[in-house]
Amino acid sequence: MKKIVQLLVIMLCFGVQAMAQCSLCTKTAQQLGEGPAKGLNNGILMLAATPLVIIGIMVFRHWRSNREE
Repeated sequence: MKKIVQLLVIMLCFGVQAMAQCSLCTKTAQQLGEGPAKGLNNGILMLAATPLVIIGIMVFRHWRSNREE
């Protein structure tokens, strides 16, 4: 468990900026300019994070309830 927490902290500290735009959003962002395009990309990443966090919590609870002590 301690190793998993350490890995998550390292991943959060040294995360690479992700580009989360589909082709349609990329074309729209190119027309908006650099400032609004970064805001659009950040919004897409925030919307994607919520379901991933929920799935992660569910997997962790399942793992914790099924591990052998």
